[in-house]
Amino acid sequence: MHACESDEAKGRATLKILGYGQAIKGEYNCSDKPTFGAVGAGIIQDVLLHMAKENEQYLSELCNEAGCFKETHIVEFVFLLSEKWNLSQSARYQAIEIFERFMLTMTEDFSNSTTAKVEDSDWSSVKRQIKGRFMLYLVSSIQLASKLSFHYRIVNNNMVLKFLNSLGFCYTTEEVLESELAILKALHFQINVPAPFAYVEMLLEVLGYNGYLFPTKELYGMCRHLLGLTYLLRKSIYDTLLKASIQNTSPSELQRAQFVSVKEDLMLLAVGVIGGSSFLLNPESWNQVMEYLSDTTSISLQSITEIVYAILKHSVGSAVDDY
Repeated sequence: MHACESDEAKGRATLKILGYGQAIKGEYNCSDKPTFGAVGAGIIQDVLLHMAKENEQYLSELCNEAGCFKETHIVEFVFLLSEKWNLSQSARYQAIEIFERFMLTMTEDFSNSTTAKVEDSDWSSVKRQIKGRFMLYLVSSIQLASKLSFHYRIVNNNMVLKFLNSLGFCYTTEEVLESELAILKALHFQINVPAPFAYVEMLLEVLGYNGYLFPTKELYGMCRHLLGLTYLLRKSIYDTLLKASIQNTSPSELQRAQFVSVKEDLMLLAVGVIGGSSFLLNPESWNQVMEYLSDTTSISLQSITEIVYAILKHSVGSAVDDY
């Protein structure tokens, strides 16, 4: 209980630092607002189907350790540094996904190269052995993600070196380049990986196209803030969702392992964030939005309701208990 409270307190404090503290009430100052309604119906449908298939394929290939490099302190670091460097919202989440996939690849390669069996590998030991370049790889992931959003701002080597030097690290330009190349090679140069922000934006586009009357740009602003909170409070939120789904407060290790695919489901996360944002902004039309999200994604109303409740419970507290 105390651990969850600590995570939530830390998450809210971080969001205040990032300027997200006024997410629940007030104006939204979005520096990278999208333009909705500019894309034709055929393209919207094709893209949504492609993203759904991409999500399903990703879930089918998950390893049991998926998500272990999305810990609160890592997410917090990426958010704060991305804010410092004025990166786009999409770049922040792609940086987390790039880093997660690279670190999982590294640890898998490490496990395969040892004589010990994989099940006997100690993950804390693995992390200690790669700790020497942990920070460099994390910053390089942010740098690579910035290059995918080149129309905003690209993080160059001088910015990386200056930042790392301020933390007491003494890396060279060559080492920074080698770090980027190591990530690219490990991921087979496939760094434009699916990220939750893209799923949120696409579903909002569908809502807008189909005549959803709520001001979509306002909803977009709330989704940005709630998605950030969800990532920072990820552990607490998904622990609540797991216990609700199995109707048991003491999940077994097997149940936790089977739940990994739920924690990594980007479509489920997107509908949860949109559903929660809709409830906060306009509770009267919330049921209509939930039904439409369910029809669009084929995710059951019960599943959407459970994740919305978990997100709101840990982001805004007991105010949602009566809804």
